[in-house]
Amino acid sequence: MLCPDSFGMTSRRCGVNDREVIREMELLTLLFLGKPVWMWLVFVGIVLALLVFDLGVLHKDDHEIGVAESLKLSAMYIALGLAFSGFVWWQISAEATAQYLTAFVVEKTLAMDNVFVIALIFTFFAIPRQYQHRVLFWGIIGVIVLRGIMIALGATIVANYAWVLYVFAVFLIFTGIKMLFVKEGDHDLSQNKVVQFLRKRFNVTDELHGNNFFVKQANPKTGKITRFATPLFLALVLIEIADLVFAVDSVPAVFTITTDPFIVYTSNIFAILGLRALYFALAAILHRFAYLKYALSVLLIFIGSKIFIADALGWEKFPPAWSLGITFAILGAGVFWSLWKTRGQPAAVAKPAE
Repeated sequence: MLCPDSFGMTSRRCGVNDREVIREMELLTLLFLGKPVWMWLVFVGIVLALLVFDLGVLHKDDHEIGVAESLKLSAMYIALGLAFSGFVWWQISAEATAQYLTAFVVEKTLAMDNVFVIALIFTFFAIPRQYQHRVLFWGIIGVIVLRGIMIALGATIVANYAWVLYVFAVFLIFTGIKMLFVKEGDHDLSQNKVVQFLRKRFNVTDELHGNNFFVKQANPKTGKITRFATPLFLALVLIEIADLVFAVDSVPAVFTITTDPFIVYTSNIFAILGLRALYFALAAILHRFAYLKYALSVLLIFIGSKIFIADALGWEKFPPAWSLGITFAILGAGVFWSLWKTRGQPAAVAKPAE
C-alpha cells in the first residue's frame, strides 16, 4: 500500500502508523447526516468547551446572576453563534450562511415564549435567582439531546417524504394565525398534569434543599430514610417539557428554511445557548415584550408561506437572502411596536405558589 507524501504523491509504502493515520482521516471524512464527521466534531467540541467553561469557571459557586453579567454572557454567546456562520460560509456556501443566520434569528426569537414560561416556573416554585442558573444549565444538556433526536428524525422523514415540508408549512401558518387571535389565559401550574403526576408518583419535599435536585430524609409516613425530589427538580422537568413543546413549532420552522440537518441543529443549539444566558436580563423586562407575540405570529405565517410562494412563482426555493431580510424586518417592527406600546408600564409582579 502506497502512502501520499507531503505533495500528494504516492512514492513510498505505508507503515503501521501511516495506515492508522489514513484510517483516522477516512473516519473523519465519513458523512454523518450529509456532512463530514469532523465538522460535527468541531461543533460538538465548541459546545462542550462552552459548557465546561460556563459551569467549571464562571459558575463554580451558586450566585445570583445580575443583568450586567447576563448581558456579557449573552453577547459572548451571540458573537460565537454569529462567528460560526463564518465557518458555515467557509465549509459550505454563502447561501447556507444566509440560511444559518435566518434559522439562528428565528430560533432565538421563537424561544422568547420559552423565557416567559421559564420565568413562570421559577416564580411558581419560588426558586431563588442563585439556583436558577443550575436548573438552566442542566436544562441545556437535555435540550442538546432532545433537539438532536428530533432533528435527526425530522431530517430522515424529510429526506424520504419531501411532501412533509408542506405539512410543516401548513402547521406553521395555522399556528401563526392561532397566535394572532387566541388570547393567552392565566397559567395555573398547581393544576398542571405533570406537576400533579410527579407529586403523586414521587416523594417531593415542600421546601428547597440548597441546589440539590434530590435529598435523603426520613419519610414522615414510614420513618425510613427515603430519597426525595426537591422543587428544584420539578422545575427542571417542567422546563425540559416546555422546551419540547416549543420545539414542535421551532424545529418545523427551521426545516422550512433549510433541510440541511447540520444547519438546523447548529443554529438551534447556538440560539438556545445564548437565550438561556440572556434569561436573567430579560426576566426583569419581559413585560416590555408583551406585544412581540404578534410579530412572532406574522413570522410563522411568513415562514410557512415561503414554500407556497416559491412554487407559485416557479422558483426552486425562496431566496435565503430575502428570507433573512424579511425576518429581520418583521422582528424589528415587532420589537419597536412592543417597546412603544409598553413604555412607562411597571413590571407585573407574579405571586409564587403558596
